[in-house]
Amino acid sequence: MNLTMSAAPTHIPVMLEETIEALNVQPGGRYIDGTIGPGGHALAILENSSPGGQLLGIDADPRAIKMARSRLEEYGDSVLLVNQNFANLKSICTRRGFFPVHGILFDLGLSSVQLDKNNRGFSFRHDSLLDMRFSPRQELTADDIINSSSESELTKIIRDYGEERQSRQIARQIVRQRPIATSQQLALTVEQAVGGRRGRIHPATRTFQALRIAVNHELENLSSVLEQAVDLLGFGGRLVVISYHSLEDRIVKQFMRQQASGEAATLSLINKKVITPSLAEVHYNPRSRSAKLRAAERISMPKENNGG
Repeated sequence: MNLTMSAAPTHIPVMLEETIEALNVQPGGRYIDGTIGPGGHALAILENSSPGGQLLGIDADPRAIKMARSRLEEYGDSVLLVNQNFANLKSICTRRGFFPVHGILFDLGLSSVQLDKNNRGFSFRHDSLLDMRFSPRQELTADDIINSSSESELTKIIRDYGEERQSRQIARQIVRQRPIATSQQLALTVEQAVGGRRGRIHPATRTFQALRIAVNHELENLSSVLEQAVDLLGFGGRLVVISYHSLEDRIVKQFMRQQASGEAATLSLINKKVITPSLAEVHYNPRSRSAKLRAAERISMPKENNGG
C-alpha cells in the first residue's frame, strides 16, 4: 500500500491507512472523494489506484478545491474537481458519466481549510465574524441565526445539533447579549451562560458545532447523499464514511445497518464494529480523536442512474 504524507503539512488526513484499506483501492479503479478538502485522502487514493485510476473530488468550499487542485496536479486528467455541495452527488456524477464507481469516501470533519483560517468563524481560537458557511454562495450565516432567531429557536438548534444540556441557559444569554458579532464574543457569552470554563473542552464547543450544522444543513445533506452513494456504486464497490460526532455517526450507522438487512439488502458491512484512530494517531493528530470510520460493500447490482 502506497501512502504519502506530502504537501499541505498542516493538513493530516485522518485514518489514512484504514481508509485506503476500507475502500479496497485497486489500480485502474474509479473513486469519489465527496469531501476532498486539501486532498490528503485523495492523493493516497490516486497513488494506490495507479496506473489508470480516476478520481472525482467534490467540495463546497472553493478554497479547498484550489488546494486540492495544486496538490493533485501531477495526476492531470485522472482528476476531476467540482466545487459543489455533495448533496448534489448523483447529478454531478450523472452529468459527467462518472458511474458506476469502485469506491466513495466522505470525511465529514472540518479540514485545516476551515479551522486554520481566522475569518470564517468556525473556531473561537481566532476572533472572526460569525460566518460558518462552507460555501460563500450560501445565504444563511451563523450571524443570521445568532442575531435573528428567537430564544426558543436557538434553544432547539443548540440542543438538537449540539447535544448541549444547557441549551436553554445559553440561548437566553445569547438573546440578552445581542448583537453578537464575532466568534470570541459568542464563546464568552456561552462561558457566562454556563458559569465559566470547566474541564478540558471549552464550554462553547457544542454551541459552535450546532451553529455550523444548522448553517450548512449537514445532517439533512448527509442523509440524502448516503442514499445517492449506494446508487452510484458498482457491484463490490465500497462506501466509507468518517464521522466526528454522535449525530453524524448515528445517521451513518443506522443507514448502513438498514441497507445491510433483509432480503433486499444492498450493502454488506465490512466491519461489524466501528473503526477508530490508534492511540499513536491521536497523539500526533489530536483532531482525529473523535473520528469513527464505517464501511460497507455493494452486494447487489446498482439501480439505473437517471440523474435524480
